[in-house]
Amino acid sequence: MKAYDPSTNAVRTPAELDAWQAEDSEPILDPDQPIVDSHHHLWRKPEGDFLLPELQRTIGSGHHVVASVAIECGNSFRTSGRQEMRCVGETESIVSAIRGARPGICAGIVSHADLHLDTAVDVLDAQIEAAEGRLRGIRQKLRWDRSGIGLFGQRGQPDLITDPGFRRGFALLAKRGLIFDAWVYHPQLQQVAELARAFPDTTIVVNHCGGPLGVGPYEGRLDDVLVQWRAGINALAACPNVVMKIGGLGMLYYGFNFHQRPKAPKSAELAAAWRPYVDICLAAFGPDRAMMESNWPVDRQSCSYRSLWNAFKRLTAGASENERAQLFHATARHVYRLEEVEPC
Repeated sequence: MKAYDPSTNAVRTPAELDAWQAEDSEPILDPDQPIVDSHHHLWRKPEGDFLLPELQRTIGSGHHVVASVAIECGNSFRTSGRQEMRCVGETESIVSAIRGARPGICAGIVSHADLHLDTAVDVLDAQIEAAEGRLRGIRQKLRWDRSGIGLFGQRGQPDLITDPGFRRGFALLAKRGLIFDAWVYHPQLQQVAELARAFPDTTIVVNHCGGPLGVGPYEGRLDDVLVQWRAGINALAACPNVVMKIGGLGMLYYGFNFHQRPKAPKSAELAAAWRPYVDICLAAFGPDRAMMESNWPVDRQSCSYRSLWNAFKRLTAGASENERAQLFHATARHVYRLEEVEPC
């Protein structure tokens, strides 16, 4: 089966995205609702950086973002030294970038480590030191699909979840009070559930609604995908140590194709398209085991930051005040241990 890389469909540079979203003037819904953005990145790229100035401008665009969690994205690795230790450079870069920032910004960091290596313990301890008290977890990309769906030519490693070496490294996390952020595609959700059952003392945060694919060989197969994806979601929800991040739906993997529109979509359009996935996740996990994420600036391909959070507010309009508090900030504060962090 031919490999499919949705990143090749990206059609706008950061400057073009700014212009594309400039007309987005819809009012902020429920502007006083506190938000912990539980998933964003910082990076340096030839086509444009997304560092502290860009992050501050983004979260200052109208919504009441009180704290955030920075997630690894394979950027700013060291260029010398032991190969497996080079990923520590990304954590060092994040900490350096946010010096002098307002409290709450990147209050938690989720860094990378290759857990299947015998030297994983050295990497974990180095990441803890580099994060200067902000390290909350590890993310090692597990995403893989036999169709070859990948990102920027990176297809992923097959069956890493079941690799004995990976599991030996995974066992080190709970001893250090670290969680694991899991980025997978929907055919892998049953494997993640089995991993969660094997390590009940380790919290696993599943990213991006569990990766329901809608591109490549999955295009036009929404009903089939929903059946398999929902079964995986329910298997995960049966594991009390699994938490769901609701977001990432602006990535091109899901096949909504908002990025192809001449004008950025409004929040009502986003909410209508995303509702089946969000409703199923909320029904399965409940607000005490679910949190909202922006996945910024990746999801910038499909919408503006203000429209994204407006869409989430529309999608949770029927929830109680306490349930919305959990979804938008309290669950993230608890899972990432941000309770004592001063707000932005």
